[in-house]
Amino acid sequence: MKDFFLQLKDKFVKPIEEEDEIEQGDHYVELGAGSTKEEQAKVLVRPFILEEFEDIKEILDVLREGSTIALVNIKPLKDKDLVELKRAVSKLRKTCEAIDGDIAGFGEDYVVAVPYFARIHRAKQEKFD
Repeated sequence: MKDFFLQLKDKFVKPIEEEDEIEQGDHYVELGAGSTKEEQAKVLVRPFILEEFEDIKEILDVLREGSTIALVNIKPLKDKDLVELKRAVSKLRKTCEAIDGDIAGFGEDYVVAVPYFARIHRAKQEKFD
């Protein structure tokens, strides 16, 4: 078994002489300054406050990125303008549908929006006769 791995190593590793023959020019490889694999694997839960309709843009942008769960406080806009609140929640709902995410109310003053990898648990209501 040891010989088998040694043979594989010999096939895939270049001998030192071959490396010396490669021209040593001014070639370089640019590495991206992106985040590490560990950071990419983490999910961010981020709070937002919806004070006016224009605040929805930032929420939609982070949801489209796909690694953020948004907890949106809608109370300031709810107290200010119900029509604008309905527009904002409608836009948020449509974006969640487009990215295969999920959205749900959380109490009276919060909305939770999640991207494609998560679902929101909804308790089934019992019917009373």
